[in-house]
Amino acid sequence: MKKRHLSSLLAAAAIAALLPLLPVAGVAQSDAKTGKGGKGFGKQGKTEQKDTLTPSGPAPKMSDGKPDFSGVWTPGLSFTQMGQVPLQPWAEEVYKQRRATLSKDDPEGHCLPAGVPRISPFLQKFVQTPTLLVILDEGNIHSYRQVFLDGRKHLDDPGPLWMGDSIGSWSGEGDGGTLVVDTKFLNDKTWLNGQGLPHSDQLHVIERFTRPDLGHLNIEITMDDPKAFTMPHTFTRTYLLRPTWEIQEYVCNEFNVDADHLVGK
Repeated sequence: MKKRHLSSLLAAAAIAALLPLLPVAGVAQSDAKTGKGGKGFGKQGKTEQKDTLTPSGPAPKMSDGKPDFSGVWTPGLSFTQMGQVPLQPWAEEVYKQRRATLSKDDPEGHCLPAGVPRISPFLQKFVQTPTLLVILDEGNIHSYRQVFLDGRKHLDDPGPLWMGDSIGSWSGEGDGGTLVVDTKFLNDKTWLNGQGLPHSDQLHVIERFTRPDLGHLNIEITMDDPKAFTMPHTFTRTYLLRPTWEIQEYVCNEFNVDADHLVGK
């Protein structure tokens, strides 16, 4: 493995391990400072690092004129962004309990799928065709998502799924259009973040993908869960393109550093 990429993996693992220990306000303040900093980690305090890795230029298009999201992307600290999710009382109690025990039962930390919309700080690779978008995740369990773009409808009640059933369609908003991804049929076993935000099996996620230029990918995410939330909640993430990087093999069960740290109290 290249030294550059090994360093990024170790840094990402360290950040992921520390997240359960951070207070909610601290994470929110960090999110607010996230900009276009070096290696996607944005501003550090009042000093903004010059981003020399993210390319500039117009966003590429598919042959039909739709935006092409293909590429290797880093979420940087954008993976922590979620804001204050409006939880119902029972969900708030579950959240407090998970934080009090330092996220020791985090499914993702024990090599189970992260679910949607949770992501890790590791790279993601997007592979797009006119009828299918595939998202390959370097972190977690080397998981993947399929977003079907061929006009099909949702599955007919497939039962709870770890990654859900994702159907994409195009709207006319933005330069060349916005990809709207509708994800349903998620199970209630995953956490929404490393601090233990819960959800029910009624979670419904709408993601709006836009690519304003070559180096940036924006995703507006709306979560609706009538069993666990008091109202729908929307937040955004910004990914940075890494054209010379590649996702690497990472086997969670073989190199699960999280499990050694999730000891609780």
